[in-house]
Parts: sequence; C-alpha cells; structure tokens
Amino acid sequence: MGSIRIYKGMPPLTDEQKQRLDALSKMTDDEIDFSDIPRMTKEELSKFRPWRLRQQEKLNKKAS
Repeated sequence: MGSIRIYKGMPPLTDEQKQRLDALSKMTDDEIDFSDIPRMTKEELSKFRPWRLRQQEKLNKKAS
C-alpha cells in the first residue's frame, strides 16, 4: 500500500476523511472497481515511456 503525504499548508484531515482512508486501506485489489476507467487504445499505450527515460529526454533537450 502507498502512504499519505501531508504537504505544508494543507488543512488537517477531518475525522470523516480519516475513516474513509482507513476503510480504503483495508480493501483488497480485487474489491476496487475499475469499470469507470476507459480502456486505452494501442496508440495511447505505445506512447508510454518509463519515467527515467522521459526524464533523460528532458535533460537532453535542456542540454541542447
């Protein structure tokens, strides 16, 4: 599971928000409903690149 990040200036979590996060953290992956997420096309998937490669491309562009 991931962790919650609290950023400077964020209001504190309410009790309701804490309860919801606690309930979500106890869910298994099988209980998550992904049906509202549209499927990606092959063209969209072909554009994906690992983060480190995207960062390297940015650095190369800046150096040029």
